[in-house]
Amino acid sequence: MSPSQTLLLQNARIIDPANNIDELGDLLVAEGIIKEKGKPLSLEAPQNAVLIDLKGKWLMPGLIDMHVHLREPGEEYKETIASGTRAAASGGFTAVACMPNTNPINDNQAITTFILTKAAAEGSCRVYPVGAISKSSHGEVMAEFGELKKAGAVAVSDDGRPVINSQLMRRALEYSGNHNLLVISHSEEASLSENGVMNEGPLSTRLGLRGIPTVAESIMIYRDLALAEYVRRPIHIAHISTEESVDIIRRAKRKGCKVTAETAPHYFTLTEEAVGMYNTRAKMNPPLRTAEDVTAIREGLRDGTIDAIATDHAPHSLMEKDLEFDQAANGIIGLETSVPLTLALVREGIITPARMVELLSIRPAAILGVPGGSLAQGSIADITVIDPEKIFIYREEDVVSRSANSPFLGWELTGKAVLTVVAGQITYRDI
Repeated sequence: MSPSQTLLLQNARIIDPANNIDELGDLLVAEGIIKEKGKPLSLEAPQNAVLIDLKGKWLMPGLIDMHVHLREPGEEYKETIASGTRAAASGGFTAVACMPNTNPINDNQAITTFILTKAAAEGSCRVYPVGAISKSSHGEVMAEFGELKKAGAVAVSDDGRPVINSQLMRRALEYSGNHNLLVISHSEEASLSENGVMNEGPLSTRLGLRGIPTVAESIMIYRDLALAEYVRRPIHIAHISTEESVDIIRRAKRKGCKVTAETAPHYFTLTEEAVGMYNTRAKMNPPLRTAEDVTAIREGLRDGTIDAIATDHAPHSLMEKDLEFDQAANGIIGLETSVPLTLALVREGIITPARMVELLSIRPAAILGVPGGSLAQGSIADITVIDPEKIFIYREEDVVSRSANSPFLGWELTGKAVLTVVAGQITYRDI
């Protein structure tokens, strides 16, 4: 990224729940930090400042996606750190946390350092590496957490693969606490989900596809929460998709268990019906569920049971997706559609604009233990500006990611990031 700029962002609706602010105003950025806030058109522009009129726009702390797959090293034909962070910036994200299932797996200091070096040289947003829980994510031998932490990892996860061995998961929770690393759980009981390709139910039966039952997710969440409670360590549950998962986490929080959880926009927007006639762009793990599950996920976002929205951005090329449904890879891209899909919840009255900022900025920062979530004077100038009324068609030719495996292609979407600022530097502008 280039050196920071002096910016005077004028006449915006400033939404900063961390400081109890939701009002029209101006924001002055200089030397990479937030220098001053004031009433509309009240701040004097310093010499050489870039003035941007944000009338009708929402200005908020930079969005943080705590669950993405950047594919580099090893699968650069799907995505690179450069292309993935460009997609993130275009979606309004100032930071992303990248999962370790690269090739080779990020289970050591060398890979973590490589990711951070590439991000510093080519990235359009901050990149926070997540290291593997086990070596090669094989679930047998624990990775060197101290080494990963020293190199710059913010969390550990075998995302993409569940940690089947309960003793290994217990030890991971214990040792992660010693190194101030968050454990992110991919909660899946593999013996129940094995060879499944979509949600188990009447639709999977009609389509002749092997199903994945909801209990494959909830059973492992039960186990992981029991272990976390037993060793008195925090745990984060990734990409929850079912009503049972929401209920389990809600009850655990009421008991005082140190659990946080995320879901993804596709789980509160789509149902299993999106699979349609074997649409591989709607194939993912966990799979899309029923309308009842979607309703429960939305309620969990509303009442605080679910702490964060993360995209689980998972790029794949046509080689992995243009196949028979059984053979196609799991996963969809999501960085460029997260804002409009989340804004749909705001328009429907399910969450408020302030709650949206909590889900996409404040809580991800707090859960990962990284800077962000606030527009306080003196804080780092990571800023997202969205136009909540901007209507656009999400077309394949406009996709910024290197891959285009999205079930939302062709959708008319409302609301878009129009300005992304990282440490005072504009990394995306559409205004």
